[in-house]
Amino acid sequence: MAEPFDALLCPLCGDGLRPRAGALGCARGHAFDIARQGYASLLVGGGATASADTAAMVQARAAFLGAGHYAGLADALAQLAAPLCPPGGTVLDAGAGTGYYLSAVLDTAPGAVGLALDTSKYALRRAGRAHPRAGAARWDLRRPLPVRTGSVDVLLNVFAPRNGGEFRRVLRPGGALLVVTPTERHLGELRPSMGLLSVDPAKEARLRRALDGHFRLERTASYDRTVALTAEDAEHAAAMGPSAHHLDGAEVRRRAARLPVPVRVTTSFRLAVYRPG
Repeated sequence: MAEPFDALLCPLCGDGLRPRAGALGCARGHAFDIARQGYASLLVGGGATASADTAAMVQARAAFLGAGHYAGLADALAQLAAPLCPPGGTVLDAGAGTGYYLSAVLDTAPGAVGLALDTSKYALRRAGRAHPRAGAARWDLRRPLPVRTGSVDVLLNVFAPRNGGEFRRVLRPGGALLVVTPTERHLGELRPSMGLLSVDPAKEARLRRALDGHFRLERTASYDRTVALTAEDAEHAAAMGPSAHHLDGAEVRRRAARLPVPVRVTTSFRLAVYRPG
């Protein structure tokens, strides 16, 4: 049976990595510690990015997701992925965050193993324990992925950067890339009151540019729901995403406290299935 770290390669020499005494190591002697939370840090020579999720962002996201507001999206993604992943296959979540969506997909994929990649050590502390059949590693998606060529059956990319050429390389010929992006309607009711960033209208154009020449779009689906949020939920929604890099925490709390609750908010996403081509 496959193991979560089987698909990983040494980022220094390209040899395969194997677990050994609390670390991942290759035949040439390079070793990368596995933290007690279950994730391996493969970044060497710095590598952390300013856009990585902070501890506060991860805590807010875990609370928001734990309240079930995106449970329907996770289920929709899992149902989309289930027929695409063969028994015992490998699922790679590129930009996995806390592993919330990877865990949902693995629950519908018998015997499959998952690998979560993310730059945030705070998110990976949760991703490393998100599912019994998942492993996690710290990596920057803008770099060549430390993943074996043709080793992945399903690649998830949920609200995360895309690396089209590398995504194509690591997928098996019959594999599938599943991308989830927010639409311009997403959290629209919270933007003025909470100071949230708008969804960039050029987001879909950037997605096409990232994947053109590597993938062909097979099909799309929409997921739109209205959710009722408490003031605490609204605070978490503002504090867990990109807007958190621009907002002061105390100001977010003040804004949330002034909301007429419960506040009804639109959640709106586009789910797309791509095939190598």
